[in-house]
Amino acid sequence: MAPARDRRTGFSRRRQYGAFLAYVLAVAGALVGAALLVASRFNPPAFAAMRMAVASVTAPVSASAAWAIDGVVSVPDTIATYFFVHDENTRLRAELKRSEALLLRARTIAYDNRRLRALLAVRDRSADTVVTSRLVSSTASSGRRFALLNAGRAQGVEPGMPVRGPDGLIGRVVETGPAVARILLLTDAESIVPVRRTRDGLPALAVGRGDGMVDIRSVNTTNVRFATGDLFVTSGTGGLYAPGIPVARVVRTGNDSMPARTFARPDSLDFAIVQRAFLPLPPAPPAPRP
Repeated sequence: MAPARDRRTGFSRRRQYGAFLAYVLAVAGALVGAALLVASRFNPPAFAAMRMAVASVTAPVSASAAWAIDGVVSVPDTIATYFFVHDENTRLRAELKRSEALLLRARTIAYDNRRLRALLAVRDRSADTVVTSRLVSSTASSGRRFALLNAGRAQGVEPGMPVRGPDGLIGRVVETGPAVARILLLTDAESIVPVRRTRDGLPALAVGRGDGMVDIRSVNTTNVRFATGDLFVTSGTGGLYAPGIPVARVVRTGNDSMPARTFARPDSLDFAIVQRAFLPLPPAPPAPRP
């Protein structure tokens, strides 16, 4: 049977010194406590001064300990906040991307609505509208300038009919199929349109250049002065185009022949209006009798 543990100090000096020191600290603590109790009872000002002196010594230690404890306690909150902010940032980025897509779609719809409203206003004012249809494609970068319209003979489209958009004249129909039509654009080198200047009625010709612009050339006169910004509209001469349709604006000052930029841009248009000729074509001569 194992002997019971001896709780006495015995001959171990370390245990003897430890016990002695504990007794001394206990007695000293009791004496200090008694002194403080007496001072607080019989001399409160002195007790208050001693208390503030002790507080002044221990305050920095307490502040440092409190700062360290707060730092340790805040570590989990900091980690949690980091992950929360990271997730929130990811969610906000995804939401911003969705919002940008919706905004782009809304702007596109608003732009299309404005153009369609302008086109409808033109169609409502014109009694000679044949059909309103979509421009399928256009040759905006080749030497010849044509466009394809998604309407043909089945919709009443015939060669020679003028085609316009909400901003101005586009060209004229040169070929038709059952459901499509080919349009010769104003900027084609084979296109010639009689026009007049809006500020004084000066007659001129809008001749295609084949590079996306037209030349405004004077008619039957010389030394005609063209100024930058001069506006030209169809004159009605020839009976094909109704008068007053916007055609082009001069981009440079000069004489006799100046480049101009068309108002209608077929490469950026979606829909166009096909109209009847301003003056009906004369009837075909009767066939000779045998």
